[in-house]
This record gives sequence, structure tokens and C-alpha cells, in this order.
Amino acid sequence: MKFQTKLKSSFSLIDMTPLVDVVFLMLIFFIVTSDILPLKSLNIENPSLAEDSAPLTTQLLVVMDAQNVIYLGSNKAIVDMTTVKERIESEINRIKKRHPQANPSVVLSVDRRVDYGSFLKLFSIARQCCPKIRLIYQMEEGYAYD
Repeated sequence: MKFQTKLKSSFSLIDMTPLVDVVFLMLIFFIVTSDILPLKSLNIENPSLAEDSAPLTTQLLVVMDAQNVIYLGSNKAIVDMTTVKERIESEINRIKKRHPQANPSVVLSVDRRVDYGSFLKLFSIARQCCPKIRLIYQMEEGYAYD
């Protein structure tokens, strides 16, 4: 049995509302799950020491990862070894202009897998730029305080 219909086939447009909803949900998901702290995305294994350190109160962070890539500041700008001195000096001058009463210091966070020569080279460059240098390390497990 064959029915006759008078409906015309039409080429209707695709409803884009569900697609836009999915895109906004994905955007919200990626914003919420993104790293807010600067060092969360860097896999740095700091060496451990058997003593406690003072709280980290500094303005300029210099990080060297296991592949000898140097990151400068909280925005993790990648710097090579030849220009790190100029970049540290410019960042310290920028900090001094923004906060004239502050005495900026440099904090070095160096991966424990970095060879000693690269560490010393970065340390001496940072020492030339700023006399106040702090090193980041992790506490050893099981250390007992007196």
C-alpha cells in the first residue's frame, strides 16, 4: 500500500545550538582545569636538604629544568644562557621602578638532574645581577628536628 503525501523535501539548516553549548562547556572545562600557579606545569625535581628554609618571599623566579631550559619570572619566559644576565637585570630594574622601597631578590629553582657546571654558571650570573639569592629545595623525608 502506497500513501501519497504532499510534503516537499526541504534542505533545512542544521540547528547550531547544541554545538555552541558543547563549545562553551569545553571552553569552561579548559579554563577551570588550566594551571594557575606558574610552576605547576614544569616538572622540576628539586634536591632535598635536611633543614628547613625561610618562607619564600621574593619577586623574581629563575627556573632551570632538566633539559637546561631557563624560565624567567612568573610568566615563565624562556631565556637562553647568553641573554639571561640582561633579562634578569631588566626584570630587577622593572621591580625596583614598580616598588622603590623593595629590595628584590632572585630565587633559583634548579632541577637536581642539571649538571653542576650549568648550575654554577647560572648561579654566578644571578649573583652578578643581584646579591640576594635564594635556592629552592625540598625537605628530606624522615628528618628529625631537635
